[in-house]
Order: sequence, then structure tokens, then C-alpha cells
Amino acid sequence: MTTCGEFLVKQLEAWGVDTVFGIPGVHTVELYRGLPGSSIRHITPRHEQGAGFMADGYARVTGKPGVCFIITGPGMTNILTAMGQAYADSIPMLVISSVNERSRLAHSNGYLHELPNQRAMTAGVTAFSHTLMSVEELPAVLARAFAVFDSERPRPVHIELPLDIITAPADHMQVLPRVQLARPAPARSPLHEAAAKLAKAQKPLLLLGGGCVEAQAEARALATALDAPTALTINAKGLLQPSHPLLIGSNQSLIPVRELALEADVVLAIGTELGETDYDVVFDGNFKIGGELIRIDIDPQQLMRNFAPSIAIQADARTAMRALLELLPARESDTQSPGAQRAAKVRAQLAEDFGGWAHYRTLFDKILEVLPEARFVGDSTQTVYSGNHLVELDGGRRWFNASTGYGTLGYGLPAAIGAKLGDPSRPVISLMGDGGLQFTLTELASAVEAKVGIVVLLWNNYGYGEIKRYMERRDITPLGVDIYTPDFLAIAKGFGCAAERARDHDHLQELLRNAPSDRPLIVEVMEAAPFAP
Repeated sequence: MTTCGEFLVKQLEAWGVDTVFGIPGVHTVELYRGLPGSSIRHITPRHEQGAGFMADGYARVTGKPGVCFIITGPGMTNILTAMGQAYADSIPMLVISSVNERSRLAHSNGYLHELPNQRAMTAGVTAFSHTLMSVEELPAVLARAFAVFDSERPRPVHIELPLDIITAPADHMQVLPRVQLARPAPARSPLHEAAAKLAKAQKPLLLLGGGCVEAQAEARALATALDAPTALTINAKGLLQPSHPLLIGSNQSLIPVRELALEADVVLAIGTELGETDYDVVFDGNFKIGGELIRIDIDPQQLMRNFAPSIAIQADARTAMRALLELLPARESDTQSPGAQRAAKVRAQLAEDFGGWAHYRTLFDKILEVLPEARFVGDSTQTVYSGNHLVELDGGRRWFNASTGYGTLGYGLPAAIGAKLGDPSRPVISLMGDGGLQFTLTELASAVEAKVGIVVLLWNNYGYGEIKRYMERRDITPLGVDIYTPDFLAIAKGFGCAAERARDHDHLQELLRNAPSDRPLIVEVMEAAPFAP
């Protein structure tokens, strides 16, 4: 007999799922019956939150949904934080969980792992959540999930299978081919209106967000066609190469870029929420748009949030960019164009603002000398905060972290593991602080077990340094921020990792060159004794 759980594995495999993150439990073992005979690789994290973060990192580098198998009750409560991070950053994630038998749902009789309503808990962190009440529902519900991933604003989807459904016969079910939906194209009238305004603009500004991550070539061509200085959100880093004359980085919270936004006569924002943690990380409410705002987004509701546009276009970012490029006059890249000169002026002003950050700039320069193709996956820590402003990379999906949006700690290590599993060909560096690393430190064991060779650059300041400074600036006596810090190197070695404290930049580069390919390398950098520039 083929059970529903076995059929589920076959259907996922047929639709391109190659990796599942999960921790088996008595309520999910029947989901595992079909895995050994499939091509799907199973990764066992040490906590369901780690499973969700791994799935998130995997999804960000592959563009495919990260898939998790999660047990009833505590498994679901544990993964909610990771789902919240994925929801905030529009990451496709498929969370498949068990739930008690249909006859036992919502009785509160104290059954194992029982919750009054799992779906209610996931309501705020999913595109939708569904309880499977018959085997025959499964293909249609999966198709709905993949429709979200393929053609809408991608976000987590939760499907729960009652225990009696997981084991129900599915011999009569046939594996269906995947129907891939097209993403929405822009309406003709507002697109032509937008193109006309942009063609006449004297001081245009282009704002690109994570929704543009699949449109690298189009983004570069559009910036050039508009001759528009271009700011990128954190999740859009790399869309314009570092040498692009119109790039002004990810510095929308700083005065030079804010002045540019005020003086722009037309601002085109594509695939960006225009949200606080990309445009107002100083939290003073002073990012303002002076001219007309044109917004393009796949989510119609997002078009009306934060900043109201004069023209709103619901469309996939890449499709809309291609359509706009057909309506705009072609232009060659020119370092002396008006837009390039405006961008160069802003970059010069920013360089002065970052004069005191030379040690961070040197740190990243030294890393990229050894690992020029590295992907950086970060937590909330000083190297991430500084890198958000300083680091520019050639290519998207190479810089992402949890310092924006939902802003959870503990993300950087498991997400880096997922990223490396999604793309083993590229070096992955996890940027972690000593506080954040302690949230998910046990996932080092998962990486060793899965033979994942990542580098964890551990910035150690013996506590929650940024929060401590925040308290001190507000005349609050620091409390709860000077935490006990363990010997990370000893712990990492106990997990089977390579681990060493970097003495200087030369030593750091030596460690990076010799990083093992089959297990993590933890490189500790002490904030109290930073490297000399």
C-alpha cells in the first residue's frame, strides 16, 4: 500500500524538491517512510527554528521553496520565528506538519503535542494554512502552495496532515505534473504613463528591492536607460555591480541619499516595501520623496503602503522592467552623464561619512581578496551593520541577513548552512556575533553531520554590544547585555568543527585559504582588539 505520506514525497520529488529539513518525531515518522527511496536529501537540524532558517537560506540562493517536515505542537511553535523572518522578507517556504487525528482535533483532552488550533498560530506568518481532511485534497493544496511561490509575493505556506490522513491509502492517487503559473505582467496604460514621465525626468532616482533579485540584467539596463542614481535594499545587493557608475549602495538612511530622494523629480521604486529597516534604520522618519513616485510591485496592497504613489503598477519586477525598457530610448553607460555625476557626488559624501569605519572596510576587502565569490549570510551584529553600508558585490543572492525586517537573532548560522546546501559551488561566510550565535549554536552539529563547509566569522564583543550602546545613548543603565560568553573555540571543536582566533589580517586570510570543505570553520575576531587597518 502507498500511504498519503509516501505519495506526498513522490509529489514533492516530481515538482523539483531536492532537500527537506526536519526532525523526525512520533507524529511525523510516516512522512519519512517514502524518503529513503526518493532522491530527496534529508537534513536534520537540532531545533525546528534551525530547520526554518536553513530552509530560508536554501530558498534565497536557489529561488525554490525551502521545505520542512515538522511535528505537531512544539515543532510548530519552534518554527514560527523562522516563518516570521521568511514572511517579512518574502521567502518561499513550505512547512508540512502533522496534527492529531481528525477525531481528536480541538478537544483539549491532553493528547500528545495537542494544541487548540495550530493553523491559527500560523495565520500571521503564512500566505495560507490548510488542514488536509482527505487524501484526495493533497494535490490541489500543494498546487495552491506552489502557485504562491511561482506567481504571487512568495511567503511561507503551512499544510498540516492529521495522523490518520498521513497513513491513509493513496494507491488510487496519481503524481501530477507541475503547472507553473506566469507572473503578472503590467497593465499597458499605467506602464506607458510611467515610461513617459521617466523619459522626461531631469533628476530621476531608482529604488530597487528584494523583489528584483531575479532581474539582475534588467536592473542594470534600466538604471542606464534612465540615467538614474540607484539605491538597493539589503536584499537587492549585487543587482548593480560595484563599478556601475549609477550605484549609490544601500544607504537610504544617510543624509546624502535622503537629499537625493528629496531633489528627485521622479522616483521609480520596484519590488521594495520602502520599509523602515532599509530606508530609515536611524528611526527618525526623515526619508522623504520630493517628486512623483512610481511604484511597481507584485503585491497590490504593498503598492499602497508606506509611500502613496502617483502611478501604481502591479506586476512582476522582471516582466515590468523588460516592458519599460522597450518603451524607453536606449542609452549607453557613461561615467560623465548627469545621473552618474549625481551618483558620484553622493558616493564621495558617503565616503567621508564612513571615514571611521576603515577597519570594517579593510576586513571585508581582505576576505574578498581570498574568497572573491563569497556569499555572506548574516545575523544582527556589527559586521552585518557595517557591511550593509560598505559592501558591494557583483551579483544578487550573495548578501542577505536578519538585521532588516523581522530582525531575529540566531538566523545567520543555520541560514548559511541552508545557503551552502542550496549552492555548494560558492563559498559561504556566516557573519555572527557572540550573542546571536548562542541562539542556534547547536546547528554546528547539523553542519558537521551534513558535511557542510562554511566559514563562521564570529565577531565577539562579550555581549549584546549594539543594545548596550542603545541603552547608554538613552541614559538607561545597561542591564542584561553584558552576558556570560563561553569559549566558542572549545565548543566548536567539541562539535567537530575547525576553530581558531584570527590574530591579524594575514592570519585571517591564511585561515580562509585553508578552510575545510566538509565541516565549518569558526574564525573568532575580538572586537576589543580589532585588526589594524
